Amino acid sequence: MELQEALQQRRSIRKYQKKDVSKEDIQAMIEAANLAPSWKNSQVIRYYVVQTPDTLNQIKQTLPEFNYNNVVDAPVLIVSCIVINRSGYERNGEASNEIGNGWGCYDCGLHDMNLILKATELGLSTLIMGIRDAKRIKEILNIDDNQMVLSVIAVGYGDIQPQMPQRKSVDEMTKYY
Repeated sequence: MELQEALQQRRSIRKYQKKDVSKEDIQAMIEAANLAPSWKNSQVIRYYVVQTPDTLNQIKQTLPEFNYNNVVDAPVLIVSCIVINRSGYERNGEASNEIGNGWGCYDCGLHDMNLILKATELGLSTLIMGIRDAKRIKEILNIDDNQMVLSVIAVGYGDIQPQMPQRKSVDEMTKYY
């Protein structure tokens, strides 16, 4: 699959088949994520892959009802985190500019995009969710205090094929100088 095809086929999927995802596919997705750039090569992204039924259910319970219903049958949830106060910071601990930890969030977005595009290439579907109980997720997965939970990504085989929502034109979102 060419990149353009993956970009055009990728959708946020809100209904999944009850079908397992292979460890090899998950590994390939995370390897693709790891190819994304990061601030000063800080590599602050951490992924927590949840597949066991009990832990899956616990993490799904941290989601609001609408997201829970969207991913009730998703066989994999990947929690993406950043190591805080690293990306966007100097060695002495001072923020390099006014964005601070925003650079870690930016880096995570780049990594997550690679991850979901690889999933698309592999015939998998995804849904990135940002509304979640981060504190409870950290407790369930025993995530260090020096990490910030950013998103929960559902991964599986989609059971629907939605159309692409209307996108703004290049002219609507671009200003040339």
